[in-house]
Amino acid sequence: MSLYAISDLHLSFGVPEKTMSIFRGWENYHERIRKNWLELVKPDDTVVIAGDFCWGMNLKESFADFEFLNSLTGNKILVKGNHDYWWTTQNKIKNFFDENNFSTLNILHINHYKYENYGICGTRGWINMPDEPADAKILAREAGRLEASILSAISENLEPVVFMHYPPIFGGSFNYDILDVLYKYKIKRCFYGHIHGKGHASAVQGVYDGIDFRLISGDFLQFIPQKVL
Repeated sequence: MSLYAISDLHLSFGVPEKTMSIFRGWENYHERIRKNWLELVKPDDTVVIAGDFCWGMNLKESFADFEFLNSLTGNKILVKGNHDYWWTTQNKIKNFFDENNFSTLNILHINHYKYENYGICGTRGWINMPDEPADAKILAREAGRLEASILSAISENLEPVVFMHYPPIFGGSFNYDILDVLYKYKIKRCFYGHIHGKGHASAVQGVYDGIDFRLISGDFLQFIPQKVL
């Protein structure tokens, strides 16, 4: 039983006009996701998808994308991304999954999932815009959600491993609202997505201030889920 992670699949089965295949590095990405996933992930494995799962604007429009994901091997844990417009209330999402027998799909939102002695924790995060009151409010809320997720794992004596959509550090930009939470609870591993194309060169990869940061955007990983544990 292994734990994998990937983000930014940007599936477009429900809205084919938004396919990412027009961009360099995204050619035949749906087929590549399926092939790589099935070759690597076993039925008892778990895969964390750290945001931007698909382009659907609501649950109905995203149905075909959920159907595709549910058909792949393993259990999946979804974190919200900035393009996951389908994301609604926790109860509505869970009911939608139950009604459509999407039994391998779960969402990570102010909670955690146990994996051996680890707690899978996380939240979407946000951009670092300290001079914008609206952004500061969202960021504070995301930091609170991350802390709640981490605390839920710690309450069960699990070591938190964090998965986020937005990077806490990117180039010379530091998101201290999020970083302070990671430092406070001595988080050792943080996986994030959101970064594409030329931005890969500015992504923090490796240990910084005692935390091992890893970029897991789909195009960066060439659509091969990365083994975490």
